[in-house]
Amino acid sequence: MLAVTASPVPKLFPTCKRRRCTILAADDKFPSFLPKQVEQIKDKFARNLATRIERLPVNVSFSESSIMSSCIKPLNLQNKQSPLVLLHGFDSSCLEWRYTYPLLEEAGLETWAVDILGWGFSDLERRPSCNVESKREHFYQLWKSYIKRPMTLVGPSLGAAVAIDFAVKYPEAVENLILIDASVYAEGTGNLAKLPRAAAYAGVAILKSVPLRVYTNFLVFKVMSFSTSLDWMNIGRLHCLYPWWEDATVNFMISGGYNVSRQIDQVNQKTLIIWGEDDQIISNKLAVRLHCELPNAIIRQIPDCGHLPHVEKPDAVARLIFEFMQESSQKEAQVVPI
Repeated sequence: MLAVTASPVPKLFPTCKRRRCTILAADDKFPSFLPKQVEQIKDKFARNLATRIERLPVNVSFSESSIMSSCIKPLNLQNKQSPLVLLHGFDSSCLEWRYTYPLLEEAGLETWAVDILGWGFSDLERRPSCNVESKREHFYQLWKSYIKRPMTLVGPSLGAAVAIDFAVKYPEAVENLILIDASVYAEGTGNLAKLPRAAAYAGVAILKSVPLRVYTNFLVFKVMSFSTSLDWMNIGRLHCLYPWWEDATVNFMISGGYNVSRQIDQVNQKTLIIWGEDDQIISNKLAVRLHCELPNAIIRQIPDCGHLPHVEKPDAVARLIFEFMQESSQKEAQVVPI
């Protein structure tokens, strides 16, 4: 596997330093629908990205009214290449992309960050279903209503399973795939799906607990100070403070979750696999397996990096994504008749 070493400021993004200074100097005006605890977050990149979260109405068959669905829209829409759409991992949100998103946008990519139904900052007051089928339909209707063009879909961790499931079901919507430390070999939620409802709610309450979230940070990331872990815990836990979060998570848990291992060889899209070399959550041996099973894939490893490279090594991830999209765009231009 090829390894990628990132410089602090990639030459690919010549105005990156200026851009970051602009971010740090920005005034924070958060959307009113975010939990008030967003004010306690110290990380300036997370605070800046949070100001850009908005809700869009999405109509689905399993809800009588439209679902106000959270996402971050690109500042500039363009038609030169496929839009880049960023998913997130299990029980997370678009704030997972706080460091990489501005780099991708600075590089001129039309970049969306979308919250998967049941997680993130959508309005689920009416408690819609949050099983795999509902998540898939919701994302498709959001894509159909707002993105509208074949996309390069990026899925980190469990988001990779979401991406594979979606790409197989709706190939017309997905031009390319990018999978980051992909959690695609788990058999759904396993025995958790068999838990009595009361036990499931008890387990979900533990999932939201501060000690567990802090401990998970030290597993997920290669190097981290305790103060940073506390702040990143607040970022990762922010969406859990909605009153509907427990219901949505239990609904997903008892539904059985994602089981996409048998769909992998059905993926026809060109795929970039990115993996943190020191991932303690999912062994990079599975990166090799995934590379072998995907019909059209390339693989890149990032040294000294844990389970979420787009958080820990954003420069390297942004560079890999940009180069992959540039290469794909050039190849498409070569086959278009003049």
